[in-house]
Amino acid sequence: MAKTKIKPIFERRRSKIHGWGVFATAPINKNKRIIDYDGEKITHKQSAVREDRYLRRGHIWCFKINNFWVRDAAVGGNTARFINHSCKPNCYVQIVGHTICIRAARNIKRGEELSYDYSTDGDKTMPCRCKPGCTTKLWNTLSISTVSRRPKSRRR
Repeated sequence: MAKTKIKPIFERRRSKIHGWGVFATAPINKNKRIIDYDGEKITHKQSAVREDRYLRRGHIWCFKINNFWVRDAAVGGNTARFINHSCKPNCYVQIVGHTICIRAARNIKRGEELSYDYSTDGDKTMPCRCKPGCTTKLWNTLSISTVSRRPKSRRR
């Protein structure tokens, strides 16, 4: 029996937002689970040391799962770590147990860059790059406090 190769619905490539990005290679329906944010599960204390080093290089790899655990995508991470921040994202994050799921906040067209609101916290910042002139500041840790909820749909 021949195995059929499943074509991924996203790929990593250069981004206009920042460095690498993740782009849809096929249409993605609203609320579809796209990818899990993988990485080493570490404590907040361990994360604090690593975050300083990553931020100096312009990256945020540590994602807060809860008040004790953090995922560090720089160690054992996957393509999800290249999904960039946007103040007007097309994805959202859902945390179930210790699993961080990236889901489509709306229907996403083929070729669109995937993004979500990092909703960061911490004591150090870097500028948002989602569009020229954006004044938002990103803190050093991706936070569970606000990203675990699906964005409210906007009515016209």
